[in-house]
Amino acid sequence: MRDDTIAQQTVLFPDLFKTPVVATFDQPHASSDGGAILLKAAERPYGLLDGFARCLVDARQARKVRHSLHDLVAQRVFGLACGYPDANDADRLGEDPIQKLLLGRDPLGGNALASQPTVSRFENAVGRTALYRMGRELAYAVIERHRRRLHGRARRITIDLDPTDDPTHGAQQLSFFNGHYDTWCYLPVLGFLTFDDEPEQYLFAAILRPGNAPATRGAVGLLVRTLALLRLAFPDARFRVRLDGGFAAPDLLDFLDAERGVDYVVAIGENAVLTRAAAPLMAIARPLAEQSGETAHVYGETRYQAGSWNQPRRVLIKAEVVRLSGRDPRDNPRFVITNLRQTPRFLYETVYCGRGDVENRIKELHHGLDLDRTSCCRFWANQLRVLLTAAAYVLMQELRLRAHGTALARAQVGTLREALFKLGTHVVRSVRRVVLHLPQAYPHLAAWRLIAGRLGAAAG
Repeated sequence: MRDDTIAQQTVLFPDLFKTPVVATFDQPHASSDGGAILLKAAERPYGLLDGFARCLVDARQARKVRHSLHDLVAQRVFGLACGYPDANDADRLGEDPIQKLLLGRDPLGGNALASQPTVSRFENAVGRTALYRMGRELAYAVIERHRRRLHGRARRITIDLDPTDDPTHGAQQLSFFNGHYDTWCYLPVLGFLTFDDEPEQYLFAAILRPGNAPATRGAVGLLVRTLALLRLAFPDARFRVRLDGGFAAPDLLDFLDAERGVDYVVAIGENAVLTRAAAPLMAIARPLAEQSGETAHVYGETRYQAGSWNQPRRVLIKAEVVRLSGRDPRDNPRFVITNLRQTPRFLYETVYCGRGDVENRIKELHHGLDLDRTSCCRFWANQLRVLLTAAAYVLMQELRLRAHGTALARAQVGTLREALFKLGTHVVRSVRRVVLHLPQAYPHLAAWRLIAGRLGAAAG
């Protein structure tokens, strides 16, 4: 770095402290992401980067290729996990020694990472067939990882599918106005797996859909593929499917009824018939709410057959009267279709309401990894971004799994990133090894070392 460059990157605080303080950005072999090497270790049990790269076809001229498809996938996945969601970030990270090390390059003398134009061309070159294969690879890698972790033994596996809004801006393919979310958007559907009573819901599917897609679009096909993989990996498990009201369509319910070993709880919207069935329970709930001055619930059930259904089904009823301070009481009946036999209260409060944890995972994807940064014009390029973001989230979930017993065991993605990755690091390379000089005064040192050990690092 030249002297004039150092002068431009120097900030002087002459009277802020007892003695003048000079901040000089003059460390050429340093990174602010020193702890991110954990990502490389977290990816190893999944093999997602190799799997994604195998799904792609490289149509570039071989003599002009400087960055392999594997490296481009890795650069985007690791960058997303580190908090760099845009292709524009590639230009600022090209010489970052830790980012180069994550790609297996010499951190000091190795080639720079791909530039923004290269990353953008890569994102826009991937087609529908390759993306379908990548989606299958994501599901297989996640299920296989947990099969090995649990030795193929799980009593019950819960499958949650949930759509979420992805607001769009500009002329993007298949962006439509969605009245429910009151915005122009895409409507991706996300799939999560819960093994027995574990607290984590593991992401296994992320499918981008047009903004006007019904919730059920693609749901049956996704469940068919997922159940086939799960039955191979966990032959003795029973499966539970949890869905919100948008999925209560005849073809999906018929599919669930026909599947062996599959239980389900599926919400259904209110209609005149169900409102009449809930009326006696609402008549009980209203005086209870009046007497207590608080929200009251009464549970019951009915047999119900919609005109498009081929058979009646059990429907749980939650007759709720909502009382909030300063507001009039409000009737709020809710209905859930199920083939389970437990009491309505247990099924609603314990089984169905467990979907609330999935909402937290979706918020993490939006706010911690910018799942909605789908700013490409081409729909399939945005689907690629969603899949790469899902892969980054899988790695963050692996780190959270390895953090059990520490203060980071239930940390959000943003907290994990700040606590584990954002470490100022000086990189030194010798003939035999690369040494990362990390700060000694690091508040999460014990947790970082424990996670690294669980990921297979050796004590030094």
